[in-house]
Amino acid sequence: MGKADSILYIFPQYMRHFWGQAASYHERLQEIRLRVGKPVIVRLHEGEYFLDGQGQFSRDGKKAYRIEKEALTDILNQICHDSVYAYEDELKQGFLTVAGGHRVGIAGQAVVEEDGHVRTLKHVSAMNIRIAHEIKGAADKVLPSLYEAGRLCNTLIISPPGCGKTTLLRDIIRQVSDGNAYGGGKTVGVVDERSEIAGSYMGVPQNDVGIRTDVLDSCPKVYGMMMLIRSMAPEVVAIDELGSMEDVEAMRRASACGCGLLATVHGFGLEDLKKKEYMDNMLREGLFARYVEMDRKNGRPHISRIYQKEQRICCG
Repeated sequence: MGKADSILYIFPQYMRHFWGQAASYHERLQEIRLRVGKPVIVRLHEGEYFLDGQGQFSRDGKKAYRIEKEALTDILNQICHDSVYAYEDELKQGFLTVAGGHRVGIAGQAVVEEDGHVRTLKHVSAMNIRIAHEIKGAADKVLPSLYEAGRLCNTLIISPPGCGKTTLLRDIIRQVSDGNAYGGGKTVGVVDERSEIAGSYMGVPQNDVGIRTDVLDSCPKVYGMMMLIRSMAPEVVAIDELGSMEDVEAMRRASACGCGLLATVHGFGLEDLKKKEYMDNMLREGLFARYVEMDRKNGRPHISRIYQKEQRICCG
């Protein structure tokens, strides 16, 4: 299935003509925001647009098409193959991954169990369709700096939201797994808690993450790392969005088992990470040997600096 077709398949048949132009821009399309009674908003690489009543891009909010609740319900039924009940486990996480690796975030009314855990969502009022993009070669410029004498260095990618850290991580994983000019292929274990790295659909990665890569989809990072180590014996463990003391401790355990580490974290650089105690401790102990800082330049993801273990700039 082509990328444009995989986007159109998110919508019921009767809506696909309307979404045709947006889907045709799939290479530049980042996300589609749907909110009941509000204008439909799409984000391309170059900025934000409304969709008018014909599905055409417009900067004029007064001409924007406003989606109705019934239409959102029809889209959800399409995604769930008319069996929303069967997708309760996915819905309680707040998102669904569809064919093509696209991720549909969902907001509405939470159904909460007596113990306080969310069982599912109902009365859906908003969706955020995030379009999956894999850019092969995204890691080409950083890869030489991530190896020492043929050995992959533990690497942490630091980036604000929306600067391409997951895209970069995905391509590093692919090239480490397949092998490259700087090192032979490695078995990689990916704990894909939010299905953003591999974009798995029904357990099968929709993105190319390499020939030696095993993916544990929709599993919390803190549990998944040791599960993969026990079951698949990876040489390298990769995760997206390191975000808690528990995640850091799980990475320490993975490292103690002899695994290399690849990870990302939200932040505006090394100095920003030092403001968080658990991150500062991790930096001091040298769990990672390379730090890749990202930002945006001219509206595009940009690698600004690469630091060595001693936090000295080695590139940038």
